[in-house]
Amino acid sequence: MGSFSIWHWVIVLVVVLLLFGAGKIPRLMGDVAKGINAFKKGLKEEVSGDDAQANAKSIDAAKEKDATTTS
Repeated sequence: MGSFSIWHWVIVLVVVLLLFGAGKIPRLMGDVAKGINAFKKGLKEEVSGDDAQANAKSIDAAKEKDATTTS
């Protein structure tokens, strides 16, 4: 009961093909890949946004320091 024979996997494959159809599986996997790529792109943009905010804060801090030093 713990292991599956090749016939179990063949039956599972046939059932999956019948449920989804042969044309839908590549399309489904393509959609999954697009979702993963969009997620990775969102993470990169979030990191870039954090860097931009950190740079803006350091520029603001430098301006405030210059303003207090010259006053």
